[in-house]
Amino acid sequence: MHIAILTFDGFNELDSLIALGVLNRVKRPGWRVTLCCPTPTVISMNGVTVHAQSTLAEAHSADAVIIGSGIKTREIANDAALMTQLNFDPTRQLLGAQCSGTLLLAKLGLLGSVPACTDLTTKPWAQEAGVQILDQPFYAKGNVATAGGCFASPYLAAWIIARLEGPEAAANALHYVAPVGEKED
Repeated sequence: MHIAILTFDGFNELDSLIALGVLNRVKRPGWRVTLCCPTPTVISMNGVTVHAQSTLAEAHSADAVIIGSGIKTREIANDAALMTQLNFDPTRQLLGAQCSGTLLLAKLGLLGSVPACTDLTTKPWAQEAGVQILDQPFYAKGNVATAGGCFASPYLAAWIIARLEGPEAAANALHYVAPVGEKED
């Protein structure tokens, strides 16, 4: 099982790294979670450099893909050469997007008429792309899910775990990362 977290230059660390941490709470043979980047290294919006663990080509065959957000998402959405590399199939893949990643799902035509969640900055851009934006942290329909807000990444991670491993595995992963005193909630 491969879960690819698309991570571009200017990425938001909270989106990519929290999802990576929660998803890696699943410990089973064959479970693989990677930061998937268009280049060997990418630099976050706050100057953190990370090394790619997989390529965009590998994301095409991943079982699940999360499109994280960042300060350069609008540039990415307008980069035809990069966008043509993002070939995903919601009939065989789980697709999630967080904050401005929702704009990329919209530009790829993968949202259709499905409403979505995003952050306040991206909201007008996603609306321009024809997306109805919901005022909530998470929404899923079929194999596509979106989340809005930096602290919404556990929602996407839990959704993927629940869909691929079951609700108990998702509850266990969230229990592990939940703050002390809030674990049962």
